[in-house]
Amino acid sequence: MGAADLAARIDRVAALVASARRLLFITGAGISADSGLPTYRGIGGLYDRELTDEGLRIEEALSGEVFAAFPEVTWKYLAQIEEACRGVEPNAAHWVMARIERERPGSLVLTQNIDGLHRRAGSLNLIEIHGNLQNLACTACHFRTFCPTLEGWAIPPHCPECDAVMRPTVVLFGESLPSGAMDRFLDALEAGFDAVFSIGTSSAFPYIAQPVLWAARSGIPTVEINPGETLLSGIVDTRIPLGAAAAMTALLERLEW
Repeated sequence: MGAADLAARIDRVAALVASARRLLFITGAGISADSGLPTYRGIGGLYDRELTDEGLRIEEALSGEVFAAFPEVTWKYLAQIEEACRGVEPNAAHWVMARIERERPGSLVLTQNIDGLHRRAGSLNLIEIHGNLQNLACTACHFRTFCPTLEGWAIPPHCPECDAVMRPTVVLFGESLPSGAMDRFLDALEAGFDAVFSIGTSSAFPYIAQPVLWAARSGIPTVEINPGETLLSGIVDTRIPLGAAAAMTALLERLEW
C-alpha cells in the first residue's frame, strides 16, 4: 500500500470519528503488543513453548478443569502473566481510545485483554470480556479484593477470611464468559453504534467477530486496524495495516482535539 492510499484511509476514519457520537472499539492482544506484551498463545498471549514444565499445553494448564484439580499449576502461569503485565505501561493506542471516550461519551471499549492497560489509560466505559488479573475472588466464600500487584504474595494466594485458594476473575479455558459482561455488551449493541472498530485482534472468537459482521450487514461503517490480515479484513469498509499505536496516533493528529 502506498503512503497516499494509507493517508487517505486514515483521513476517512478521522472524519468518521469526528462525525460520530457512539463508537465501539473491539481490542485484542495486538493493541498491547506496542506496550511490549507478545501476542502468542495462552491467556494474555504470553507463552510460546509447546508444553509447560508439567507436560501440558498452556491452554490445559490455564483451564478451569486443571485449576479445580491443581490450582498451583494454573497459578504458576497466571503469576507469570501477571508479572509480564506488571512491567508494561499503556501505549498511545490505549491513551487515544480513552481520549475518544471522553470526547464521545457514548463510546464503548470491549477488550479481550486481561492486562488492565485500558483501565490504567483511563477508559471508563469498558468491558473486559475475559476479566482481569487484578480482581481476586475466593473460591469458597464471598471475599473479593483488588490487587494491583501479586508481588510479595504467596502463589497460589489464599483467602484471608477462610484460607481457601483465591483466583483472578479471568475466564480460563473451557469456562463460560461472564453473563453480566455479555448482557451489558448486548444492551450496548441494541442501543446502536455509529461505527465499529476491530483493533489488534484476530477476531477468531465468534463474539468478537459478530459485532463487526452485524455492523457490516447493517450498513454501519467498520474499520480494522491490524498490521496483518484477519478473517474480517475482506469485510470491513476501511482497513489500516498499521500497529495500533501508530494508527491511533495518526488518527488523533487529524482530529486536532
